[in-house]
Amino acid sequence: MRVYPTFFRLAFSWMDAERAHKIGFKGIRFAHATGAGKVLQKLTAPAPSLQTTAFGVTFPSPFGLAAGFDKEVHGIEALTDLGFGHIEVGTITGQAQPGNEKPRLFRLVQDRAVINRMGFNNDGASAVAPRLKAARAALQRRYPAVRPVIGVNIGKTKVVELADAVDDYLVSARSLAPAADYLVVNVSSPNTPGLRLLQDVETLRPLLTAVGQEADRSAGRHVPLLVKIAPDLSDEDIDDVARLALDLKLDGIIATNTTIARSGLSSPAEAVDKCGAGGLSGAPLKQRSLEVLKRLKHATGDALALVSVGGVESAQDVQERLDAGATLVQGYTAFLYEGPFWAARINKQLARTRRS
Repeated sequence: MRVYPTFFRLAFSWMDAERAHKIGFKGIRFAHATGAGKVLQKLTAPAPSLQTTAFGVTFPSPFGLAAGFDKEVHGIEALTDLGFGHIEVGTITGQAQPGNEKPRLFRLVQDRAVINRMGFNNDGASAVAPRLKAARAALQRRYPAVRPVIGVNIGKTKVVELADAVDDYLVSARSLAPAADYLVVNVSSPNTPGLRLLQDVETLRPLLTAVGQEADRSAGRHVPLLVKIAPDLSDEDIDDVARLALDLKLDGIIATNTTIARSGLSSPAEAVDKCGAGGLSGAPLKQRSLEVLKRLKHATGDALALVSVGGVESAQDVQERLDAGATLVQGYTAFLYEGPFWAARINKQLARTRRS
């Protein structure tokens, strides 16, 4: 019998969602700080059969934590105690910013979904860089063979005009690429005004080219570069991004970010309207995210890594994405509903499937 759903209902479901997130994250970090992480690590470590290689990097498991949970690199080590094969931190911007006004995070429990308009709240690239470097070094000490992978998701500072976006992304790439296992250019959040306009291929081409060059120069090595796209793109736009990724020889595409759509929800319309603007994530995104993955796979073949995220809740969901062409799979929203042993359960079920 699983205890966490009852615990969530009693302890967190009535609480402001952002406050609940902070309390839960502090609890995970406290467990690590007290030494419990060493015990957890033994219990949650992915089976060796789950090791996966993407863009030349070996991952302990194909299943990882999507960007948005650890925005400021405060808990990479603690989160790896829970069994995630990789942690994608961020979104991090060139300048520190507080994000949008609160409240800005809302649960739709009936739909196992979340609406957020956080607005890239973070301490800025220069403040985050030392934490990232320290976390990478710590993981290298703790996992001498195959360690959990660190991805870094970067976005545009809100006050920076679109015309100056490239220079703003370069600030983050310069600071963060040296300690990143891979770098993600986020042009698909709906919570920074105008950001999604950067998904147009004519705008995206110079941005990705400049970030890739600066990341490699700053790190003194090739830093795998991926772009994260929205589920709200038309099929034609998805094809355009796929062709651009192939042309630029990107290492991968992450599909998908949150959606601005509100169709097919079970929650009362008035409750959804009360949440206001923002990106919807969780179970309702499952079908569209899978559709985008399949379209990208058809367009790109085996030329680059596809990372599927959106509506992933179970090991069956993860396996479905892998079977549809994903190299890696990420989750986030279900973590809030399933609790701290979610990744470990998925890994165990995946390993069992591979043995059978």
